Amino acid sequence: FWKGIGVMMVVIGLAMLIGALSNAKSPLQPLSGLVASASNAQQQHKNLNFRSIKNISELDNALKNAQGKPVMLDFYADWCVACKEMEQFTFSDARVQSALKDTLLLQVDVTNNTDDDKALMQRFNLFGPPGILFFSAKATEETHLKVVGYKNADAFLQILDQRGSCLPETIQC
Repeated sequence: FWKGIGVMMVVIGLAMLIGALSNAKSPLQPLSGLVASASNAQQQHKNLNFRSIKNISELDNALKNAQGKPVMLDFYADWCVACKEMEQFTFSDARVQSALKDTLLLQVDVTNNTDDDKALMQRFNLFGPPGILFFSAKATEETHLKVVGYKNADAFLQILDQRGSCLPETIQC
């Protein structure tokens, strides 16, 4: 029994070593750099192109000048594991990129937790990243679509499908 467990540990260790040497992106999928399926190859696209927002004034100006486009505001930090997962698994998905093609993409980098970062998070009642907010083409926050934490591509697409559809008697838009 113990010999079997030892062999398993050696195999897992070797897989992680090979993954590290092949620049794999996730310790949970150490061989992902070596194995590429056809579906993964089709879905690998560049990440979304976000415009950086530093403070409330910049956000207000960006919303005002969105030219009738819906807006997505992403709160991100370099140290945030869930943010990295959103970037790697959700925002890189071709379906998500297609659904956001006509959306103004804004991003607040709260890595340094400055006073401006805190003010922006407080404005939207966020305690930290990741947090994603959506605004209508009229710059009105669609509060029912607020995302806190990691969402995979399928779950995120379901949220995107709800944009522009709110029930006035139960949801503030």
